[in-house]
Amino acid sequence: MADMALDHSETSVRKGTLRRFAATDNAFRGMTWASAVLVLLILGGVIFSLIQGSLPALNALGLGFFLTQSWNPVTENFGALAPIYGTVVTSLIAMVIAIPVGIGIAIFLTELCPRPLRRPIAIAIELLAGIPSIIYGIWGLFVFAPFLQEHVQPALIAAFGDIPGLSSIFAGPPYGIGVLTAGLILAIMVLPFISSITRDVFDTVPPMLKESAYGLGCTTWEVIKQVVLPFTRVGVIGGIMLALGRALGETMAVTFVIGNAHRISTSILAPGTTISATIANEFTEADGAVYTSSLLLLGLILFVITFIVLAAARYMLMRIEKRLG
Repeated sequence: MADMALDHSETSVRKGTLRRFAATDNAFRGMTWASAVLVLLILGGVIFSLIQGSLPALNALGLGFFLTQSWNPVTENFGALAPIYGTVVTSLIAMVIAIPVGIGIAIFLTELCPRPLRRPIAIAIELLAGIPSIIYGIWGLFVFAPFLQEHVQPALIAAFGDIPGLSSIFAGPPYGIGVLTAGLILAIMVLPFISSITRDVFDTVPPMLKESAYGLGCTTWEVIKQVVLPFTRVGVIGGIMLALGRALGETMAVTFVIGNAHRISTSILAPGTTISATIANEFTEADGAVYTSSLLLLGLILFVITFIVLAAARYMLMRIEKRLG
């Protein structure tokens, strides 16, 4: 009888433990579902608010809002072409500079740098990502832009002034501030994202793969080109897309150095504007329904551009993963 009572007690304890585990799993599953649904609700709320706020501008200005570069609050004639152009061009300049430099830093830190120096250099690069954007803006306006105005832009104008095509890209007086300056500041800001993520994914390459390549007589460049980059391409592209998203939406630093001029110029030395800079500059001055709605419509456009970029990156990663099996 005593043994039966003991077995019954152990069975009860086991059932109680199992019920407690099941309740814990259900609670954890419910919390994760609630978190996922909360994210979707927040995202849906943001989209709904932007669309609702954009309707007055769309009704008043129509599709002409997307095709004109004029921006006149007095006559309530607004166009998004100049901010869209500035956003795309500054981001492209930033990525053209930051991608090779960031990947080069990652290669140096993982393959070539002396081991005692790897950690200090990596920390220094990561600290760049922690600097507030307004600090980049102030530094760009008072230090970087004057340096470009005195030394770099005159040299670019002199070097490319007689070359057809490039003469229009590097034309005009050297203001210091402008689209090129904003692109360079953005390149510095997104550089830590590319280099840090790329370095981390480079560290995931199994040492056996690299040692096998070295054993076959490959050089360091051949190991990086034939082993490291193919093995980590998905992670590298993901880091680049994350940096591009940061470049598209950066506000304060760009506002300081781009010149905030609502016009499109073929010269990257000329002042311009971006979507985020226009919103930051003019939201406090928007006193009319169409004016405010136009700024909200700009925000919706930036949201759509960012969504398209991230969706394209996701689609590209899926194709790469599918091809690699």
